[in-house]
Amino acid sequence: MNKRLALIDMGTNTFHLLITEVDENGIRKDLVKTKLPVRLGQGGISNGAIAPEAYERALKTLRDFRTQIDAHEVDTVRAMATSMVRNASNGDDFVKDIYKQTDIQVEVISGEREAELIYYGVRSAGVLDEKTALIIDIGGGSIEFIICNEDAIFWKRSFEIGAQRLMDMFFQQDPIPAESIAAEKDYLKEKLQQLSEAVAMHKPMVLVGSSGTFDTLCDIDALRKGDTSRIQKQPAASSISLEDFYAVHHDLLRKNHDERLAIPGMLEMRVDMIVLASIVVDFILETYQLEEIRVSAYALKEGVLQQALQFEDL
Repeated sequence: MNKRLALIDMGTNTFHLLITEVDENGIRKDLVKTKLPVRLGQGGISNGAIAPEAYERALKTLRDFRTQIDAHEVDTVRAMATSMVRNASNGDDFVKDIYKQTDIQVEVISGEREAELIYYGVRSAGVLDEKTALIIDIGGGSIEFIICNEDAIFWKRSFEIGAQRLMDMFFQQDPIPAESIAAEKDYLKEKLQQLSEAVAMHKPMVLVGSSGTFDTLCDIDALRKGDTSRIQKQPAASSISLEDFYAVHHDLLRKNHDERLAIPGMLEMRVDMIVLASIVVDFILETYQLEEIRVSAYALKEGVLQQALQFEDL
């Protein structure tokens, strides 16, 4: 018997809804796949609280998600909240209001659990193999790093240094000046000392970017080359060469907001944060001498789905 599952990822910048139907063999058919720029962290992330405007945007989005969920007669709803909600002083009230208005029970997950679920999502995209890889998932509130291969997680950690937080600290001028880029890299070096120790121990060879920023980098790169196939149907697994990444990266650094928005493949919801996120990718590549970039379109919500299928938790 087929079952329908709704998965909601309430990120600091973007809310995702996936409604999928799974048959008795575990084969899934996606019915709804949407992402919306709720910007839950806007105006509040540096103050440790969800700002009133963001609070209302989020509730409206989740009411709309509820309408779609009901229309598709979903059996099970799983909603995950991450960095912004778990750190917000009004996070508990927010979760209660969501339940009151939508009957959606939100799971506020730890950074460690978030990293684990991202691993399962990325693994299901088929980008991992026997090589030791460093997965990076750049959210608005936090960044997750997982050192792993297709068989196991060797080390994982979530750091509260997401793109919205970096933007509040380092994005005072646009285009971003060289001294701000250097300041962000110095900050990352200081904050990621535990990652540096883990990399020295496990020696990953491949960088695997999880969804979000990396999808957009690949879209921009493909359209630069006249390839529209990604836009028509996004592959679960893809890659971008170092040369191509740096061509896009340097272009992002040179341009201002309006110029970046005009880049084919750019999403308005990422137009500013992608600058800070791209600097993170550059820092990781440079610091840990990684020579290959793979990209997974799957992340947290697909990880929840994989674990639900594995444990028949539907």
